[in-house]
Amino acid sequence: MKKTLLYIIFAVLLSVFTLPKVFAKDVVPIRPNAMQASTIGLYQVGNDITIYKEPDENSQILYRVRWDEDEFFPAEIGAEKFFVVLLPKRSLALVSVMDYDDNWVEIMYDNTTGKTGWIKKDDPYKFMSWISFYNSYGKKYGLTLLKSSPESCNNIKSAPDDLAKTISTINHPQKINLSIIRGNWALVSVLDLDRMPKTGYVRWRSDDGVRYFFPTLKEDF
Repeated sequence: MKKTLLYIIFAVLLSVFTLPKVFAKDVVPIRPNAMQASTIGLYQVGNDITIYKEPDENSQILYRVRWDEDEFFPAEIGAEKFFVVLLPKRSLALVSVMDYDDNWVEIMYDNTTGKTGWIKKDDPYKFMSWISFYNSYGKKYGLTLLKSSPESCNNIKSAPDDLAKTISTINHPQKINLSIIRGNWALVSVLDLDRMPKTGYVRWRSDDGVRYFFPTLKEDF
């Protein structure tokens, strides 16, 4: 009986220490995500997050997410699904927000399926609406046109309107500077491969909220 128990304990310990490590690598958007279209903004989280089914500490705990510069847990979610932006070395970790109140934030904890849960709010200033996020990070670091965005997103318009005249196009952008956001349009100045600045409006998101441009964030930004 004792030998059997010792064998079970040994097997459990062996399985724990031989599990493959899931690294917490940088996460930044590459392509538009229609699943996030209904989100209202972003919340900056710490490195130990408890996700509840309801905005109540007595409700079911769905997951406990932990991460550092070397790894992410749990593996079945994965950093790419959980975060909108993760730059571990800069301790910048942003998740998409569905709703919030004085004490709780409803987040989308799986950006591929749209699954949501609630986390306890630890700082009222960690929430940013999408517009605030773009005005802060987009103006400072510029914008990147996401892969697989509609071809029309390359069109630079004379006014924030689909029917406005196309005055230029984005071909091989070296830098896209953001000046101002007006609804679903952004006034930008684009420095293309030909080094000629082009200024006008681009559609940064669709009418239903799918974002085609994103602030240029990377580890050394």
